[in-house]
Amino acid sequence: MKHILMVLTSHSAMENTDSTTGVWLGEFTDPYYEFIDAGYKVTLASPLGGKPPVDPLSLLTENITASNRRFNNDTEAQSAFGATHLLNTMDAKDFDAVFYPGGHGPLWDLADNDYNGRLILEFIKSRKPVGAVCHGPAALLKAAELAPGLLSGTRITAFTNTEETLTLRADNIPYHLETRLKKLGPDFKSAVLPFASHVETDGLFVTGQNPLSAGSTASALIALLQKGTVID
Repeated sequence: MKHILMVLTSHSAMENTDSTTGVWLGEFTDPYYEFIDAGYKVTLASPLGGKPPVDPLSLLTENITASNRRFNNDTEAQSAFGATHLLNTMDAKDFDAVFYPGGHGPLWDLADNDYNGRLILEFIKSRKPVGAVCHGPAALLKAAELAPGLLSGTRITAFTNTEETLTLRADNIPYHLETRLKKLGPDFKSAVLPFASHVETDGLFVTGQNPLSAGSTASALIALLQKGTVID
């Protein structure tokens, strides 16, 4: 049985506003059930452990997905979500892949977490896939800082500057993720239309652009695992 580590943000505060952020719930639940339905085991972790904050906007009716509703009736998944493991106790050797959901929170904590950066590098060194969606690719920033050139020429995607502006939250975040990622030299791709689903797979990296891409990003990671990328 394949074993996936999902790393969630522990950060909720935003800048210049009383509004909060955290995990975008559908970016957790859509991939989570893709993995579960594929017969995989999933372990949840976060920098602070325990229950991660959830972005309130992801709970609005227009943002609810079928997987959100499934999660609301899944006591086992809710229990796991409410008691995530401490990130610094996770070891790449225990998993076949790692996946980072978004929400704006990763811009703060996962992007600047040394342990997380080293963990990603261990997955890559072990030839194990790294998946991330929306703001989840912020988790790659520290890894690329620790290993310069890590993303050079690699096709990736993430929440775009245009999408950030359209969400009206551009003044509440420390930086634009697209801009920060591009400074690392990847081949950054995005959908022609904002908020359209878009996924990139290049080597061991699987990235999705926005919330609508979450399930497809997980499916692409599953496809990569089924090709036998992982060294058992």
